[in-house]
Amino acid sequence: MMRIRPPRLRPGSKVALVAPAGPVREPLLRRGIGILESWGLVVEVGEHVLHRHPTLPYLAGLDAHRAADLQRAWRDPTVDAVLCARGGYGSMRIVDLLDWDAMAEAGPKLFTGSSDITALHEAMGSRLNLVTLFSPIVAGEVSFDAGAQKHFRQTVFEPESVRTLTGPAASALSDGVASGVIVGGNLSLLSSGVGAADAFIPPDGSLALLEDVNEEPYQVDRMLTQLLRSGWFTGVTGVALGSWTGCGTHEEIRDVVTDLLVGLGLPIVWELGFGHCPDQLTIPLGARGTLDADQGTITLAEPALS
Repeated sequence: MMRIRPPRLRPGSKVALVAPAGPVREPLLRRGIGILESWGLVVEVGEHVLHRHPTLPYLAGLDAHRAADLQRAWRDPTVDAVLCARGGYGSMRIVDLLDWDAMAEAGPKLFTGSSDITALHEAMGSRLNLVTLFSPIVAGEVSFDAGAQKHFRQTVFEPESVRTLTGPAASALSDGVASGVIVGGNLSLLSSGVGAADAFIPPDGSLALLEDVNEEPYQVDRMLTQLLRSGWFTGVTGVALGSWTGCGTHEEIRDVVTDLLVGLGLPIVWELGFGHCPDQLTIPLGARGTLDADQGTITLAEPALS
């Protein structure tokens, strides 16, 4: 089933910033708001975005408050998009606190974020049947640099202008061409979801995105092995790898991926240019595309947004 493409943004569109995971630094939040407003967007900040959990410092406030901010923004008919201010950790904790039926009734809107936000991308794809954007986080330390801003802005305002996705270091780890629906995101979150009652398994004909940050090579090995043993790759027809910042050397991670995934016989692109990296690409999850490993590209079948 084709996923619903949310409407693109326009000058004057209202966007809500939420923090479903880790704590947000106020200076970075102010910087992100300024950038969005300079594009002509109207920015609303969730009530609890700058909160801190009383005992767990890695969370941006209580689970109930983080979920409430997201749900309130989603159900607000004046809000056109919900943008995540930060990743970190915590999104998985609020998935079961959201009223998905009420959110479905609110109709489609744009949702953006990356890293830990993978858990919410999965849920929105499976429960709301939406295309969502695996994109820079607005109040991240380094993720909203000039290159990332440019690609994000083009995607949300002029999605037809960014139909081909590639990075400067993209190359073939395993040759070939494959088409399908783009799924995936952060490896840690994907592997952590295995075994849950509503665990997401890529449907037949999927292009899998995989990236991570600050994981040792053996931990990347363990998480990929977990996905392999769970059958997660059964329907995958191609793989695009992103950044592996802080995960050892590129050679070490390349050896791990080669050892575990090349034997699947799928086309694999190395360093497509998404994840925790400079000039981060914005990639639509749930959209259909064609991966060409030899060219180091994913080409979208249609613009990410309507």
